[in-house]
Amino acid sequence: MNDTAAPVVLKGFSASEGIARGPVHRIDRDVPEVPRVTVPPEGGARELERFRRARARARQELEGIKRQTAARLGPIEARIFDPQILMLDDPEVVEGTRRYISENRLTAARAFDWRMLELKDRWSRTSHPMVLDRLNDLDDLKVRILGRLLGLPDPWGIGDGEHEIVAVAKDLTPSFVALLDPSRVVALATDRGTRTSHWAILARSLEVPAAAGLGDVTDRTADGQAIIVDGWSGRVVIGPDAGEEERFERRRAAIRGWGHETPAMAREEAVTLDRQAITLRVNLDLPGEAARARALGARGVGLFRTEFLVVGRSTVPEEEEQYRAYREVAEAFPSHPVLIRTFDLGGDKFPVFLRTPAEDNPFLGRRGVRVCPDEPELFLIQLRAMLRAAVHGDLRIMVPLVNTGTEIETVRELLAMAQDHLESEDLPFERSIEVGAMIETPAAALAAPGLATHADFLSIGTNDLVQYTLAVDRTNTRLAHLFDPFHPAVLRQISLVAEAGRAAGVEVSACGEMATRPLGVLLLLGLGVDVLSVAWRSLPGIGRMVRNCRLDEIRAAAAAALEAPTGAEAKRHFAASLQPTLERSFPRGT
Repeated sequence: MNDTAAPVVLKGFSASEGIARGPVHRIDRDVPEVPRVTVPPEGGARELERFRRARARARQELEGIKRQTAARLGPIEARIFDPQILMLDDPEVVEGTRRYISENRLTAARAFDWRMLELKDRWSRTSHPMVLDRLNDLDDLKVRILGRLLGLPDPWGIGDGEHEIVAVAKDLTPSFVALLDPSRVVALATDRGTRTSHWAILARSLEVPAAAGLGDVTDRTADGQAIIVDGWSGRVVIGPDAGEEERFERRRAAIRGWGHETPAMAREEAVTLDRQAITLRVNLDLPGEAARARALGARGVGLFRTEFLVVGRSTVPEEEEQYRAYREVAEAFPSHPVLIRTFDLGGDKFPVFLRTPAEDNPFLGRRGVRVCPDEPELFLIQLRAMLRAAVHGDLRIMVPLVNTGTEIETVRELLAMAQDHLESEDLPFERSIEVGAMIETPAAALAAPGLATHADFLSIGTNDLVQYTLAVDRTNTRLAHLFDPFHPAVLRQISLVAEAGRAAGVEVSACGEMATRPLGVLLLLGLGVDVLSVAWRSLPGIGRMVRNCRLDEIRAAAAAALEAPTGAEAKRHFAASLQPTLERSFPRGT
């Protein structure tokens, strides 16, 4: 490609924080083409045996990857490989393939290919409307077994001589990311995928920067071409020019500077220049992240997502497994609150073991707390585990997608039932535990004064609040320009919730991407939210910014933003008003 060509900038989603530069290494993991041949009648037994051996080899490989992942990252991360291992014995996979071999005289490879195509088509249209990770597992297993049957080389190979490369692919799989050497593969960039993809969770555990949902990064890149991946913003620059290279170096130096300051910063409170204390907590996807977050100065957990325990699993997670996970996080923060969100199921996160009717619009259907009345046993087990873990710290229960006080009371009734069960079994548990509501819809924001009388605390989920207020799918890159946290309707709702919390004397916190971006953090503070929950790797930068700002100036700028007629004007005027604060906190251009 022409080195003098203008750089190409793509905007996707942050999958794993960090920033890196390197030459592109494209990974073309296309499903291999299977020869269209049949076998004679006497060849069926041989093909059945070949299929058995390929499955046995795949199981051996996956079990090995799982063991390595457990030793390297921990048992929770290793469990990501359970769905693929279980698929190897799934009757839908195995018996369907055997039937095609026996009845249609197909080769093992052809029969397996047919069966997996059928299952992919079925799972894409069933009651689990967007089971992206399950389909990703299906594709990974398909490529693995077809490779064994056809005698093909490893499609994920990156060679031995390349150093500090950026892996670019249509999508990635957990098995590829789990075995990465971060000193060689310094960043990841993909056409598809989201922050909740299993491979993205592993990338964060390995601290490999990643941007996902870039649309066509594979079509726009060539092997060896320079590329910058900013995992903080989801921004990718292909063929960077001198200006982009300079911006990259400044940004990388600033981020490294945060890391060098971390030991001292972890001992400091987040206090503004005008002596106003701000509480910085952390968002967690996995228990193992808690220790790192504490080392970076987190004062508790503002959002512990529990879906890792259920999504992609074929069985309900046992109470003991949940208890251990919640206890680990509670013990990591013995002196600070730990807000654990009940299973936020629905939309793109329905576990396989819940047989639910198909919905035309799942993101407006059975989501969050709405699933609770239909699956009381699932939530009873979770609440029991939470109550037991609360003995080990200040654990609090956070309920997603609440619109009414009745929904909070439904959870409290289940909580009382769980307490009765634990008491009858003579198991230790916390008898007094706070229950809070996530404010994620315009209905909840407008009803915040009433909800504050039912909930012990309120937490603004900024991602969904913006999405539902503006009717914009936040995972749709074509609509990214319409996803505007500065829209006047969003700002007014945040201000209303903060005011409702103050009036009722309950804590109001905020989580989501808005609480991670510099301008978003300042805006939330200006609108009256003084408890923020951010990604663990963002803590040093956000802490530095808080310590370099004046809350009275931020509030004045936010008040002016509330009066702006458009989101663009609100953002422009707000940023201009606080430019000195931003320059004190971040080197120019970062």
